[in-house]
Amino acid sequence: MTTNDSYAYLGPEGTYSHQAAFAFLDIPASETSKTASETSSAENPQLIECSTISEVFDLVDRGRATFGVVPIENALEGSVNETLDTFAFTSGAQIQGETVLDIHHSLVVPPGVGLKDIEVVASHPQALAQCRRWLAQHLPNAATIATTSTAGAVQTALASEGRHTAGIGTEHAAQLFGGVVLEREIEDHFGNQTRFVLIGNQTHQTQAHPQNSDGYKTSLALFMREDRPGTLLMILEEFAYAGLNLTKIQSRPTKRALGDYMFWIDIDGHTDDPDVRTALDCLRLKLREVKSFGSYLAAPKE
Repeated sequence: MTTNDSYAYLGPEGTYSHQAAFAFLDIPASETSKTASETSSAENPQLIECSTISEVFDLVDRGRATFGVVPIENALEGSVNETLDTFAFTSGAQIQGETVLDIHHSLVVPPGVGLKDIEVVASHPQALAQCRRWLAQHLPNAATIATTSTAGAVQTALASEGRHTAGIGTEHAAQLFGGVVLEREIEDHFGNQTRFVLIGNQTHQTQAHPQNSDGYKTSLALFMREDRPGTLLMILEEFAYAGLNLTKIQSRPTKRALGDYMFWIDIDGHTDDPDVRTALDCLRLKLREVKSFGSYLAAPKE
């Protein structure tokens, strides 16, 4: 990676995707209170805010961004289907790496607003759902409104007039926009994490093929020739014969016809490993298509 690299991410500033971009850039948490324009300099790459996951992919595919940062899986909500489908059907991007963020929701208010003053709580629908019990216990009479992002919720709260509004968002967003964190970690379920991947064109591969591929992961999309009994078993047997561990498997509709599905699979190992190469070569003989989205270092397990 060079100082001329640019990183597209799912915005706005203050979202968890924004934080993930900083993580991939290896910028300390203390620096994340700066805006993208403040962070971008001769020493730091440019951050490009996008409104959708598809836009992040599009900028990378067209060469308008060197890399992109997109969410791919959440511990509570499962896979981010828009990310999986864009990989499988429209984008040529490859996964360069992954990072996992702990998801902690904070109640953010304008300066001078206390808990007893709050009449409205704004946030993304998923964040509201993940804080349902806390809201019922501490703000039972507050109305809720949906926003397109947690960062947008913080901005909505800080711009509110008359009715005192709180936003459920990140502490990062509160720092960015001048809000006050009234309560921290108000989520109902601890252990909530989101996995993000760094994407780039094949010409921008950031990792050389390793001599030792321990700790690497490979992501695949497998398309069947036809829907017939035993296809999934055949796929699993090929990986079992090769001694490969599957860390994820999910079916997704191919969008060609009702009942026509493909499989998204993550395996431990690198495509340069003989066992991985053999398994994929065998599957290519039996399936309509085998797409690889790259081999990359897996995020450390805590």
